Amino acid sequence: MRTFFYFGVVAGGIGSLVIAFFIYDATTYREQPLIEAVPISSLALNPRRGGPKNLLIVEHFVDDDDCETKRNSKHKPKLVVLGTGWGSVALLKTLNPEEYHVTVISPSNQFLFTPMLPSATVGTLELRSLVEPIRRIVQRVHGHFLKAMAVDVVYEERLVEVETVDTTGAKQSFYLPYDKLLIACGSVTNPHGVPGLTNCHFLKDIHDARNIRNTVIRNLEQACLPTTTDEERRRLLSFVVCGGGPTGVEFAAELYDMLNEDLVNIFPKILRCEISVHLIQSRGHILNTYDEALSSFAEKRFQTDHVNVYTNARVKEVKPDSVVFTEKDGDGNVVTKELPMGFCLWSTGVSQTDFAKSLASKLPEQTNRHALETDAHCRVIGTPLGDVYAIGDCATVQNNVSDHIVTFLRTLAWEKGKDPETLQVSFSEWRAVAKKVKQRFPQASDHLRRLDKLFAEYDRDRSGSLDFGELSELLRQIDNKLTSLPATAQRAHQQGEYLAKKFNKLAQSAPGLQLNEVDYGDLDEAVYKAFEYRHLGSLAYVGNSAIFDIQGTGLDIGGWKGFAGQLWAVYLWRSVYFAQSVSFRTRCLLAMDWTKRALFGRDLMNTP
Repeated sequence: MRTFFYFGVVAGGIGSLVIAFFIYDATTYREQPLIEAVPISSLALNPRRGGPKNLLIVEHFVDDDDCETKRNSKHKPKLVVLGTGWGSVALLKTLNPEEYHVTVISPSNQFLFTPMLPSATVGTLELRSLVEPIRRIVQRVHGHFLKAMAVDVVYEERLVEVETVDTTGAKQSFYLPYDKLLIACGSVTNPHGVPGLTNCHFLKDIHDARNIRNTVIRNLEQACLPTTTDEERRRLLSFVVCGGGPTGVEFAAELYDMLNEDLVNIFPKILRCEISVHLIQSRGHILNTYDEALSSFAEKRFQTDHVNVYTNARVKEVKPDSVVFTEKDGDGNVVTKELPMGFCLWSTGVSQTDFAKSLASKLPEQTNRHALETDAHCRVIGTPLGDVYAIGDCATVQNNVSDHIVTFLRTLAWEKGKDPETLQVSFSEWRAVAKKVKQRFPQASDHLRRLDKLFAEYDRDRSGSLDFGELSELLRQIDNKLTSLPATAQRAHQQGEYLAKKFNKLAQSAPGLQLNEVDYGDLDEAVYKAFEYRHLGSLAYVGNSAIFDIQGTGLDIGGWKGFAGQLWAVYLWRSVYFAQSVSFRTRCLLAMDWTKRALFGRDLMNTP
């Protein structure tokens, strides 16, 4: 009786949920057409012309008067966001909706959950489970989205030149004014000057994942045809990954899982015997930014899975049917090898987009060839103070500690009426210098923990003070120890949240600043702290196993810098990314995809 009772309760609960769902579903349909008068500003229909190219200047949009909240925000400071990546989305989800008139510009109208992209290439996850319509996110701040491409910025007039394509294929351009501009245009794959990359696949967006999936399935189907020779079949089934970073490693792992778990069930078994997966890495280990023990675990896992890993190897050329690379043998000699391949993935770091390069070329202060240089407040160096910001892969924070502090010391010497070259800095004055360093460059805090030891180390003459030369040498050493922030989703997300909080603070402080007639100077420094990156660890999937690198997170205990495991680690890895997913919709889709894989396997078919 107890069993029947519990069974009835469960069945009744499930039935109630089903009935409730159908009732809710019935409310989502609309039978009567929704027709209402929509007011549109004449300025939106007839914008003025101006700027260096005498283009239309879009100061008002056709939906600025759609509702009361948009009417209230159209006269707010204009915040223009270029890009729909991690940094932009983090800003949009944290920004106060009432403070800015927000416009997002991007050729892509979706946000892509990039960490799970390798899973979509083999059918573990569906492509739409990794994307969220950007208009849903922009709607939160009552903003506007333009599916177009920014091609230039006129800093003097605060204008962004935007280019789009009309229905006839002709290019149309216009200007978009801004009060604050956020550049988050991402990056492109670094070619490293290797010829033949047109024969490779890349893995940067959802279209790349679809093309990879279709190519893999096409090769498998082609290998089954009776007209395919043995040599051609082995070439078609040779999969080469160039690059041993997280993306390359996870793709190789996902590919092996698909071949090992699903291929044998529905394809001829001879295919499994002739398939080969190769991973080419230029460094001594794959996942070289992770702890060495974790890198070794990943290499041993691949060795068990018969994934061929070539370390200390550099690709020289990618041919249509082979990859040519050099590798050091046991004696240190460089040997040239050639691998037949039917598929090649190029995943070897990132480089600047053409748009970012064009922006940097207009600013003499931009000296970095790999990214837009910003200060610790994420402001692009060389642009008007507080106007233009850059975050994510397209930007890097400048680490010139010594230059700034030497300027401070010269000012200090001038205030004391002394020559900077003969200035002596006591320990108390050194503490004040270090405090300024930490405030302006938070990433230097780890190198300034023991001020007394640093002071004693560089006080060579044991005089109890540092002269200008000794202090300059100390700061240069700190400069050398500072490294660029990683080009990861984690960093972009933190920068986006940081900027949103600072923009909120600036908007809240604006009335007080206007009342006191303060409209110039370093307002960012006055109202908010500099950006400080906090590393939360790195994850990687390595074929029904996962590794967690926690070095630099503050959790290192007794040299223990990470852990790795089998299926339990995979479930933990999934849980972390499930929690980080951008919306409840994508979480539901991820859960359904993982359930579908467990019940029915991966879908080994082409996707349109």
